[in-house]
Amino acid sequence: MTAETGRALSELIADRALLGRTGTAERVADILRERIARGFFPPGSRLSEERIGNALSISRNTLREAFRLLTHERLVVHRLNRGAFVRVLTADDIGDIYRVRLLVECAAVRDLGEPGGPPYALEAVAAAVADGEEAAARDDWALCGTADIHFHQALAGLAGSERLDDLMRGVLAELRLAFHVMGDPRRFHEPYLSRNRDILTALESADAAGAERLLGFYLEDSRRQLIEAYPAHAARTGD
Repeated sequence: MTAETGRALSELIADRALLGRTGTAERVADILRERIARGFFPPGSRLSEERIGNALSISRNTLREAFRLLTHERLVVHRLNRGAFVRVLTADDIGDIYRVRLLVECAAVRDLGEPGGPPYALEAVAAAVADGEEAAARDDWALCGTADIHFHQALAGLAGSERLDDLMRGVLAELRLAFHVMGDPRRFHEPYLSRNRDILTALESADAAGAERLLGFYLEDSRRQLIEAYPAHAARTGD
């Protein structure tokens, strides 16, 4: 067992309290989804039924149902006679994820400028921007990546739709898997800190059109960076 796996399992033991006395597969899936999104279980890692079940003190059947839910969300894959693994994204997956993001995030921001559009509060967006800047100041680029995910979740949340919130949680958790192909997380995340701040500033100025324009360029640049990183990643790992 690697040190990284040991840390992930220790975190799951701490999560056991979240299950209470009625630990359901959905709650287990929520915990594992969050841990995968935060990079505790990186792409390609095996999810041991025995170790995770013991860490969370749940039955094997409950855990398998949680794995089934995460497989449906494209975060986990099952390999015959080998068990469950965190999914490794392809370049095509990334392209599809960004098509969804452009449709959802840009539309959410665009609608803020429409007459009679939903009222919106920017506290969650501003908090995510501040969290990212604080993580960067501490040179914690994994946490900076988490703050960036929260920023985009908050942008989509401006639409005021629970269904869109659920959709984006899955999409952004899947996207986090792609972050692991970046050999230098600082080089990837740092330029977007100021761009997050610029989008927030535009929204605070009620410039929805300007925010949407900034976001569109932002998403295209991010997509291109990840796509270009995949050949280098394959060369390093032999995938």
